[in-house]
Amino acid sequence: MDERRVVITGLGVVSSIGIGEEAFWKALLNGTSGITPVSSFDTSAFSRHLAGEVKDFRAQDFIPAPGVERLGRASCLGIAAARLSLDDAGLLQEELLRYTVGVIMGTTMGESQILEKINHSWVTEGEDAIDPAMIVRYPCYVLASNIAQELGIEGPNLVIPTACAAGNYAIGYAYDLLQTGQADIMLAGGADAFSRIAFIGFNRLLAVAPDKCQPFDKNRKGMMVGEGAGIVVLETLESALKRNAEIYAEVLGYGLSCDASHMTAPDARGMAKAMAKALYASEVSREDVEYISAHGTGTPANDKAEAQAIKEVFGAHAQSLPTSSIKSMLGHTMGAASAIEAVSCCLSIKYGQIPATINFETPDPDCDIDCVPNASRRAEVTVALNNSSAFGGNNACLVLRKF
Repeated sequence: MDERRVVITGLGVVSSIGIGEEAFWKALLNGTSGITPVSSFDTSAFSRHLAGEVKDFRAQDFIPAPGVERLGRASCLGIAAARLSLDDAGLLQEELLRYTVGVIMGTTMGESQILEKINHSWVTEGEDAIDPAMIVRYPCYVLASNIAQELGIEGPNLVIPTACAAGNYAIGYAYDLLQTGQADIMLAGGADAFSRIAFIGFNRLLAVAPDKCQPFDKNRKGMMVGEGAGIVVLETLESALKRNAEIYAEVLGYGLSCDASHMTAPDARGMAKAMAKALYASEVSREDVEYISAHGTGTPANDKAEAQAIKEVFGAHAQSLPTSSIKSMLGHTMGAASAIEAVSCCLSIKYGQIPATINFETPDPDCDIDCVPNASRRAEVTVALNNSSAFGGNNACLVLRKF
């Protein structure tokens, strides 16, 4: 037995369409939209008023009350997803002491809501009014360290802030640590909380749709800002078999690239390079891939570039290769996006069903791929590819296979 094979044995997800694997998956298959009017703050000064907020999340359900008070929302989302993933993997918190366990998290904004509170205090009451305790709650590194502290995890601990590709980066690095024997079990994924910074920023970029997200549709008008967390439990195949754990999927490999051509504009060449590297590292052919979870933001430039990259890598196979975007339902959850999409891929592999790209109305000749329009589809998925792209030209692609 090759002890360096790495598998996923636990899934944890917090999203605008459901908290926990069961609710999330049911909503995905039903094509449920989690896009609702923004409730976190007043949007009357803007032309856009919708987002993918997680409105039924109660941090107290996952974290003892004193802990909630010292944590930002992104950390709370991450801790919730971590607990859900460990429960799903059948790992009790006290059992973790027997293993070398680590946490790798991806994020775009970190604890952006904490920064907003600091700014509000400074502007309205002056510099001296800032609570010093707030300063140490903001930096990105707290996402992983807070999860570790809450769960008593003492192994490798890292946050990878490669924006909207960060979830895949985190899972890929966790895979490396397991393959090289530096850890026994890893929790990996991403978390980002909804914030004024993200909402206003993407509005200023004219990247937010007025009423719905329509990936790959000819008349798509933009993304929807979302929030959430996705975490998977990874361990060696030997460990999983020894524990008699349920195996959702095997991680075959991943590919990274940075096209560095533009800070915000996507580049099809960079996307294609990440996909090609992932296939090479995983030792699978393009014909082996049966499903692509697309980055699929719903912006005109991103979807066109991603479709072009898919056609470049997969050739004729691209025409019949199901490629859907769940961002059409839950919005763009930033650093959590590809981690939540990895959870979706695992569930597609387990159940033989592919979630749809909802809100699809008009085919686009520039995006002439099978985007699984409007209705989920039954299909055997043995190999799935999970795409992600980010500002700065960062691209990350993960390959998962049915065990």
